[in-house]
Amino acid sequence: MSYEFFINLRYLRAKRKQVFVSIITFISIAGIFLGVAALIIVLAVMNGFETDLRNKILGINSHIVLMEYQGTMKNYRQVMGEVKEMPGVVASTPFIYSQAMLKSEGSVSGAVLRGLSLKDAFGVLDLGRMKAGSIQALAGTESRDRAAGEAEAPPGIVIGKELAKNLGLILHDPVYIITPMGVSTPMGFVPRMKKFVVVGIFDSGFYEYDSTLAYVSLADCQEFLNLGDTVSGIEIKVDDIYRADVIARTIEKKLGFPYWARHWMEMNKNLFSALKLEKRVMFIILSLIVLVAAFNIISTLIMVVMEKNKDIAILKSMGATSRSIMKIFVFQGVTIGTIGTTLGMLGGLALAHNLSGLSAFIERLFGFKILPGDVYYLNQLPSRVDYTDVAVIVIGSLIISFLSTLYPSYRAARLDPAEALRNE
Repeated sequence: MSYEFFINLRYLRAKRKQVFVSIITFISIAGIFLGVAALIIVLAVMNGFETDLRNKILGINSHIVLMEYQGTMKNYRQVMGEVKEMPGVVASTPFIYSQAMLKSEGSVSGAVLRGLSLKDAFGVLDLGRMKAGSIQALAGTESRDRAAGEAEAPPGIVIGKELAKNLGLILHDPVYIITPMGVSTPMGFVPRMKKFVVVGIFDSGFYEYDSTLAYVSLADCQEFLNLGDTVSGIEIKVDDIYRADVIARTIEKKLGFPYWARHWMEMNKNLFSALKLEKRVMFIILSLIVLVAAFNIISTLIMVVMEKNKDIAILKSMGATSRSIMKIFVFQGVTIGTIGTTLGMLGGLALAHNLSGLSAFIERLFGFKILPGDVYYLNQLPSRVDYTDVAVIVIGSLIISFLSTLYPSYRAARLDPAEALRNE
């Protein structure tokens, strides 16, 4: 251990006359601790939001959507065969997308009607957890046999839990689907309407999807919308979501006109761009806490230099160089910064890794919901620690702590021993 570092450690131990300086030192350590911990926790929450949001979006939606410019796709089976042979493609499934209205006995709600090919849809999509019933019941007749008094049992439909709440529906309840693409009758243009029965209620964990989506089998959807053997397009799953844009362009290039493809990054560009911007802004704002703590380090070192004028003069008289004097106070500031940064990193990581349990405890304790599902996209507080962010925060905090020592250390190194000892 160098004598400069030894003297630095002695200066950190407050004597009776230096209690005020010691208090400011602890405030500096606490400031850096709070700044580093807050940065780690907030960035972990924002990373968790982005990851959870992406996983939920890519569960309900595919990585790539392939459609035709002219509208519906007729030769979708042939196109699916060509797409599956392309590198990077894991699975594909046809789909139908349409706006519709759902009507129960006591309520009406708008919805997005989607037709699923039960044969291969679940290799591409994940609807989340089923609260009641089963998505596979769309293809069965078990639930349809329960509808007594019908010459022909109604087809099945699977809806989100929030949509079920809005319409007052439970499993096996009847519901009417009304579409504006109606039929012409002697009485004029009449919207098409058909009775379905609820065979499943899903919970994606994403309020927007749970309150708007309704799924029926592809054959039932084609029959109801009078589409024949056509679909809206093909949904595609790829092996690397971050190469979805490259694979989408490759598919477009191979199939040519009139096909066009859109990838998930394109379809959700505004949302994820806003999240990244918010993350950067929060990083800058919370970094100000560390900067404030750095000013405390500067004030602490200036006060220590003023207090230790006599000691510095004696050290210089004994042969200590200006470089050695500067090292003493640089070590002192860096030690304060290192202690605060280490404590902040450990505290921040501990809280970030246990944030879900902590938020659940606070909700139970105070009886309120931190993230109400009907207000926010997510209904729980997610957290994902990115150790690259942690490394940037720690290194940045140590650099700020080091820079804050330069001016006080330089002033101490320039002290004239004769001037300092004149009045002693």
